[in-house]
Amino acid sequence: MKLNLCGKRVKLARIERNLKQVELAAALSVDMGIELTQKGISNIEIGVRRVSDIELVALAKILKVSAHWLLYGDKKEK
Repeated sequence: MKLNLCGKRVKLARIERNLKQVELAAALSVDMGIELTQKGISNIEIGVRRVSDIELVALAKILKVSAHWLLYGDKKEK
């Protein structure tokens, strides 16, 4: 059972920005004060970890996409 809507798009945006999971986790920590491990990022991407609203906004900022795009994949909102 998937626990989030955004995992696949987090992975797509991360790869598009040439970031490794550990690099995304570090950016979230340093830039946004969000503590996620590489395993946490992995679990988000495969849909087995829930994402809080604060984490969603932070992921969107770091990945330079909209929170709306992470949730729904609407290309116009990316």
